[in-house]
Amino acid sequence: MFEELDFAPTPIGAISLRRRHILALKTDVFEILLGDEHLMSSLFTASEVALAELGLSALADDNLDILVGGLGLGYTAQAVLAHDAVSRLTVIDLLEPVIRWHQEGLVPMKTELADDHRCRLVQGDFFALASSETGFDAQQPGRQYDAILIDIDHTPERLLHGGSAGFYTVDGLSNLQRFLKPSGIVGLWSDERPDEAITGLLGGAFAQSWAEPVVFANPLQDGREITQTVYLGRKAPAEI
Repeated sequence: MFEELDFAPTPIGAISLRRRHILALKTDVFEILLGDEHLMSSLFTASEVALAELGLSALADDNLDILVGGLGLGYTAQAVLAHDAVSRLTVIDLLEPVIRWHQEGLVPMKTELADDHRCRLVQGDFFALASSETGFDAQQPGRQYDAILIDIDHTPERLLHGGSAGFYTVDGLSNLQRFLKPSGIVGLWSDERPDEAITGLLGGAFAQSWAEPVVFANPLQDGREITQTVYLGRKAPAEI
């Protein structure tokens, strides 16, 4: 049994937030569903956290300005804000209800993100903004970030909806460099094992690319290991 905490229509289908208690684990689990499709669970957050940790560990500077595409339950954003080197974080999500859940404290971390002065939650289409001339900040057109971390689609081949199809190409990813600082990092979350084709795709757009597998145990299946992936690309440094 589960408790539905919210249900709302969105441009890509009805989205719901629900909570259920797992007796075997003696814990409450929060889940986001789009229609009948599971998007995220508070039981499995290792790779969302790793997206932030791996992306930021590839940066050497302080006073970092970070962009996250996809809010969900907020674990990537929370992990970003755990770093003192981060001075500004912008999180963009297509779905207004998801942002509202954080503002109203319906998610496990309550209003932690909404209350952090460094963090700005923005409703918008990440992929449309990525292909626009102005980028992700209408008040500062062309604003560049130290890292852009993306957790929206299941994989570059299993899309949440059709609006992102053109992004996962060499041209689409290359365009993202306009909004990255020199030596900046792009991180891409995937629900599947490392795929050389995706690493190669990033390599066609960025000066460096690599994949980091994230392995964790599924407590609901006797500890069976699950492997997901964080793909990373680095923009070339500034020319001297």
